Amino acid sequence: MENITRANEFLLLGLTCIQELQPVIFMVLLILYLINLFGNGAILVIVVSEARLHSPMYFFLGNLSCLDICYSSVTLPKLMLNLLSTRKAISFPGCITQLHFFHFLGCTEAMLLTIMGFDRFVAICYPLRYMVIMSPQVCILLAGVAWLTSFFYALMHSVMTARLNFCGSEKLNYFFCDVKPLLVLACGDKRLNQWLIFVVTCSLATAACFLTLLSYFYIIGFLVFKHQTCSALRKALSTCASHFMVVCLFYGTVGLVYIPATSTTSAIQEKFVAVIHTTVTPVLNPLIYTLRNEEVTLALRKLFRRKLFA
Repeated sequence: MENITRANEFLLLGLTCIQELQPVIFMVLLILYLINLFGNGAILVIVVSEARLHSPMYFFLGNLSCLDICYSSVTLPKLMLNLLSTRKAISFPGCITQLHFFHFLGCTEAMLLTIMGFDRFVAICYPLRYMVIMSPQVCILLAGVAWLTSFFYALMHSVMTARLNFCGSEKLNYFFCDVKPLLVLACGDKRLNQWLIFVVTCSLATAACFLTLLSYFYIIGFLVFKHQTCSALRKALSTCASHFMVVCLFYGTVGLVYIPATSTTSAIQEKFVAVIHTTVTPVLNPLIYTLRNEEVTLALRKLFRRKLFA
């Protein structure tokens, strides 16, 4: 008979059990986290402070930068702390809280990328009506719907996971609390939780990804068949390319994380992809936007000059 218990805490097994590697991994993660904070923080500051960046595209970019800072902060500080600790425990309430904010911010980012794709579609295909369609009120409404919908989506997962009972072992073979690894330790009927992951979560991610890609494919078709000038075509494709790269990074890693692990090797690969998703992707987002966007680059230079000569 299964030893059903109410877990008080979980032991996170982390990325590796090789002690010699843990300080190295800690330093790499710390550098990436600091780059994330600095890069996304700088974008957030210039979007708020520069009047010429007060447009719908940069409003959503500011939201994305804020999201990326928060998204990494949900998992990275605890992971880095555990790499330097002998006891790698997380309380049950702390685990459910981490799970909630991970799904809350992840879902918000998926919806925000869809909105940003729609914003570029309107800007390029309907330029004369752009400021009417994407008015400040509409932008705030779209962002608010994304944040609010994602909160309740994450609440669904956290409430359904919190009601589970756990059998014996409290060792979680992962570096943060997520639904899939927690279901491995759960006992009793967990079919509803599995259904929520593979139907609700996958359907939501697939729909958001499809709508995002649809926006960019429609933009490419519009530009090609409308015989735009080379300079206009280059500028539009440059903007879309940066957005498209972010979309590919986000959904590529999400898809790999939620492919069921069938062996020890695939479980290790899943951890590796999850690290890229939660750590590397938020770092690359500001780099992609900064390097491929002249307005952001100029605003950053202006900000640095102002700080140097203040």
